[in-house]
Amino acid sequence: MKKVTQFKCASVAVAFLFFAVGCGQAKTDETAVKAADAEQPTTAKADPAAAKAAIQELETAWSVADNARDANAVAAFYADDAQSLATDKPTLVGNAAIKKDIEEGFAKREKGSKVSYDVMYVYASDNHITEVGKINRMDSTGKTTSTGKYMAVWEKRDGKWLCIRDIGNEDAPKK
Repeated sequence: MKKVTQFKCASVAVAFLFFAVGCGQAKTDETAVKAADAEQPTTAKADPAAAKAAIQELETAWSVADNARDANAVAAFYADDAQSLATDKPTLVGNAAIKKDIEEGFAKREKGSKVSYDVMYVYASDNHITEVGKINRMDSTGKTTSTGKYMAVWEKRDGKWLCIRDIGNEDAPKK
């Protein structure tokens, strides 16, 4: 009987130790998480309506440059370290590679064709905006020849919004 009582006492003591260590560990883990969170930079949310208006203004200027087939002006929207995930091509890395692709695209486009960009949604912080938009391509008569969608990530650098990543694709032709 004495051995059973000693065993029960020892079991209770071991259980208590596990409980105490577990609680202490949880506190340590919680403290570690709080410390890790404190090291992360906080990102302030931007006004979504203002962010959308700012990006639409950029996209309107972009379409003016695009329709003028001004590769320098279009490339100026991209950061030097930008990446463009172009259709059926390897990722274009850097402003120079993106500009070369823009020039090649302009050379293939029908004379008088136009393009427009419509910002649908933005997800914004003070220094980054992720944009989701639609693209409309028209022939010289204004008839829509194709539509598509795109995403772009913009970063504010030295007070100027620059595109740092983009990807887009065309919609399937309407039957």
